[in-house]
Amino acid sequence: MTAEGAERPSLRRDLGAITADGAAFSVMVGVGETYLVPFALALGIAAGQASLLATLPILAGSLLQLTAPAGVRRLGSYRRWVVGCAALQALCFVPLVGGALAGGMPALGLFAVGAAYWGFGMATGPAWNAWVGTLVPARLRARFFARRARWAQLALLVGIVAGGYGLELGKRQGEVLLAFAALFALAGLARLVSSRLIALQSEAPGLAGRLEAIHLFGVLGRLRGREAGRIVAWLLAMQVVVNVAAPFFAPYMLGPLGLSYDGFMLLTATSFVSRVAVLPLLGRLAERGRAVRVLRLGALGIVPLPALWLVSDNLGYLLVLQAAAGCAWAAVELATLLAFFDGLEQEIRTSVLALYNVGSAAAVALGSLLGAGLFTALGADASAYAALFAVSSIARMATLPLLRHVVPPRAPAHAEELDTLAVRPSLGALQRPILSSLGPIGEEP
Repeated sequence: MTAEGAERPSLRRDLGAITADGAAFSVMVGVGETYLVPFALALGIAAGQASLLATLPILAGSLLQLTAPAGVRRLGSYRRWVVGCAALQALCFVPLVGGALAGGMPALGLFAVGAAYWGFGMATGPAWNAWVGTLVPARLRARFFARRARWAQLALLVGIVAGGYGLELGKRQGEVLLAFAALFALAGLARLVSSRLIALQSEAPGLAGRLEAIHLFGVLGRLRGREAGRIVAWLLAMQVVVNVAAPFFAPYMLGPLGLSYDGFMLLTATSFVSRVAVLPLLGRLAERGRAVRVLRLGALGIVPLPALWLVSDNLGYLLVLQAAAGCAWAAVELATLLAFFDGLEQEIRTSVLALYNVGSAAAVALGSLLGAGLFTALGADASAYAALFAVSSIARMATLPLLRHVVPPRAPAHAEELDTLAVRPSLGALQRPILSSLGPIGEEP
């Protein structure tokens, strides 16, 4: 038997487990994390506090990911670290189920659960990204990760739809908190299944010792003068002003607009589906050297979105707006990620991803705190929403001059696949790149 033939059973098992893990993880996101803010609102937590639940815990997660290399070396295994973090993330749904069944949960407790959820989830990122690149042969990566992404997107969409209809059914029967408990139980179970699938994947002896520590300040020096360095100021400024308004989308739709849970689900699903549908076209444009044009069009497209939420409460209008929003945000995120990672040496990509996550999370947290403070100062009523959305649109416009001097990257852009960490009705999704799908430097797409 040839070496390739001997490798095939293990390879097939690994590829199957990686794909199934992506689908199970996506079910967790679809039925669990997506409905955390609506859960807070259903418990009677004020809109200002509930809006922060979608942003502040992500900062805790981005900081905890910095400990991943030390954790992997301490355990001597990528697999042990990733499986352990995944299982702990699954257990974060236990107090949510308890709170839903008890009929109440303090806001501080929800924030603690959210911080733990994002902390354990993002802590898997650096290790999983480094590990999965050793499991999938280079010749298979483009096709494999594209197929895996399709299964994960389908599972996520099914989770979102099931969650929305389940909550609306529970609301009509007067048992909406019981419906939340069922969703969170399903989400926790899906992540436990995901952790089991991760445990089935193989790991070469001594592999964990190769994971480099994350050197944020060193990476900042390497980025100086690159296209990534030129757009980081715009990215952080835009994240701040966007999140003055974005966390208030769910409270506004479920509050003053009186949207049903299945209506909220349709808006969430529409922005996600349009984002996924347009990414291949945007990727082809980026490969033809038009990444900066994609970025500028996306940046211009997201400027008026908050103000346009105020135009009408007609569901058809809002669905069309959400479809446009998903396309605009897809353009911004794809072009931003390409600018960050295109042409970067493989050995620093993990550190660059960590830097991207920390900087983005800090900007998101700052923007959401500013928005929550302004919302409260304005009286936390319908007029406060209108003022907040208008301020965000004006501030988004003010960041556009920062893109004036951005030039196209010299190296060819690589096709990339993204893992969806969360779905946001105002943004489409929060995603991270699978670094091994970017390909080595100098490799044609």
